[in-house]
Parts: sequence; structure tokens; C-alpha cells
Amino acid sequence: MMKEAKRIPVLEVFGPTVQGEGMVIGRKTMFVRTAGCDYSCSWCDSAFTWDGSAKADIRMLTAYEIIEQLKELGGNAFEHVTISGGNPALLPQLGELIDSLHNEEISVALETQGSRWQNWFWSVDELTLSPKPPSSGMLTNWSVLDDIVAKLIAGKSSFCLKTVIFDQADLEYATFVHLRYPNVPFYLQAGNGQLKETEPERMLPYLVERYEWLIGQVMPNPELKRVHVLPQLHTWVWGNKKGV
Repeated sequence: MMKEAKRIPVLEVFGPTVQGEGMVIGRKTMFVRTAGCDYSCSWCDSAFTWDGSAKADIRMLTAYEIIEQLKELGGNAFEHVTISGGNPALLPQLGELIDSLHNEEISVALETQGSRWQNWFWSVDELTLSPKPPSSGMLTNWSVLDDIVAKLIAGKSSFCLKTVIFDQADLEYATFVHLRYPNVPFYLQAGNGQLKETEPERMLPYLVERYEWLIGQVMPNPELKRVHVLPQLHTWVWGNKKGV
């Protein structure tokens, strides 16, 4: 008797587009956005993945169905997929999708806050751990994050840490993260505090100002030598628009 394929709660499949964040910023990619999160960050730009507002949009898809939809949208014009959420690390069944994408010679990036471990982390080509700073309202479980980082280092995985920065307290938190894991590539990203703005052209001056502020804070800081300082690139182009 054939084993039934495990299904994945999917909210969005879109692309090709430009990855706007983290270690693969600028990369041409497709996106698969999963539903569900164990956090409820105050400034979350994807709250619809966990607040119930998009419950009717969730589709339970197999890995095969997801790949078929990716091909339908992207044709043969892509070879990279980003899995995002919510928190994709809540889904043990994602391992099947990652393996199936690799069988199609498609590489996989994924971002999670580092609150849960899955063995398929070792299979992700570019894994971003993004622990949430004080402005999020969430608390970091350091023992869990320590364990995840240790496992990834032992497995020689390609991964990085990323923290979104809104204010000085966030920057102090990020400095603590960087000093705790000094040999892990570390990305600082300027936060977007205007999630309700619908006009991209109104967003850009604000986003540039936030990025300039972050650059000004990081450059003279002797504890933040080996860091990358990034904007949230897609918001510079499309503002808060979904599906891009």
C-alpha cells in the first residue's frame, strides 16, 4: 500500500522575483510561503500567516503539487526557491519538499527565527536564523538557539544569523547575538515600521532614512566588525505589496 504524501499548509506561491533580505539578497528566486508561526512579532510584515486573517487562503498541498505550481508560474526561468512563513520550522514534512526540489536541481533558501529544530535544516542550501529583538515583543530561548547553531556548525551547513533593527535596544540585542556566535556570518537589517503605507513612493524616503541611521550606528561600533548592513530591498521597490 502506497504511503500518502504529507501535505504542507501553503498561503502563497509567487515569483520569479528578487530576494529582498539576508544572505541571498538580490537573488532571483521563487517563493513558497507557509502558514503558521509560534511567534506574534509586533511589527510582523506577514501577520496574515498566523493571525487567522488569511485562514481561508490556506491550501494543503503535497510537495509534488507545490513544485507543479512553481513550474506553472516560473516556467524554466528559475533554479532557486525561498521557503518563508510564518515559521516554516514548525513543519517536519518540509523535508520532502526540499529533497524534491533538489532532485529537480533547484536550490533552497529558508528563514526561521531559531525557535525550533528540524533535521531538514541540514539540507537547506542557504539557511537564515533570524532571532527577534526586543521591539518584536518576543523572548529568545538562548538554549534552543545555542543548540541549533551548534548542530548546524557540526553539520557544516551554509547558514547565517540576521537581526532586524528598529532602535537602540534592538542594536544592543544584535550586538549580543553577534558576540555570542562570532564566527557565524551576521546580517543587520533596517526595520520597516510603516506596514500600513500603501504607496511605495511614500515609503522610500522613510526606508532610506532608516537604513542611513543603521549604517551610522554600526560603522563606528568596534563590536560589530564582521557584519553586513542591509536594507529590506523589496520594500524599496514595491513598498508593502504582497506577492512580489
